[in-house]
Amino acid sequence: MTQDGVAQRLFVALDFPDFDRAVELARQLAPLGVRFKAGLELFCRVGPQGVVELQGVTGPLLLDLKLHDIPRTVERSVRAVAALGAWGVTLHATGGPVMLSAGVAAAAAAAAQGWAGTDGRLRCLAVTVLTSLDEQLLHVLGVHVPLREQVRRLADLALAAGCDGVVASPEEARLVRDATSPSFLVVTPGIRPAGSAWGDQARVATPQAAVEAGADCLVVGRPVTESPDPVGAIRAILEEMADVP
Repeated sequence: MTQDGVAQRLFVALDFPDFDRAVELARQLAPLGVRFKAGLELFCRVGPQGVVELQGVTGPLLLDLKLHDIPRTVERSVRAVAALGAWGVTLHATGGPVMLSAGVAAAAAAAAQGWAGTDGRLRCLAVTVLTSLDEQLLHVLGVHVPLREQVRRLADLALAAGCDGVVASPEEARLVRDATSPSFLVVTPGIRPAGSAWGDQARVATPQAAVEAGADCLVVGRPVTESPDPVGAIRAILEEMADVP
């Protein structure tokens, strides 16, 4: 795969409390060809108009909003996100098949109307089990099946609902890849280059391990955003990804 192709598989999480810091980092890293993700912290701070302005630097964003509500609310929210020209949006798979299907239908309707976005459409990605959770915490939440089984069940729901892919930790990437189709995206957060602190993540992997496990796209945050040399950190990650056959 070309260096540009590898870079398009890497999303940098712009998890900042203010717009200026997000723009500054995006301007440093955009020439490397990577993509970007904006989460709730930044979205709540800058709002939809801020997203539109930020995309002038980053290109279409993955909006990691983790939508989880009644189907009608999710449908309308996805239509609103599509109108911003985003690359993709995340929805919690635990919202159930009707909610997921409503989000997918909204994205398809927006594409039919010719709303802006990458390839003229918005991708719906279903979040399976957060990387901050482990088996013990799942049991506290009343989920009494193995964590890997829960991820597989939710991936099945997402696939059946027509989602473009799922968000799953590197530990379950191979499980999801083997259980779904080649075109179904597996997006993995919890990426930690060797020697990086885990932070509040419970299930993590190096970039190389995540790609070897079958991940299509990697999401990296603090190892880059808190690095004194973000450009160098990204280049090291891209080199590690490119080394995977």
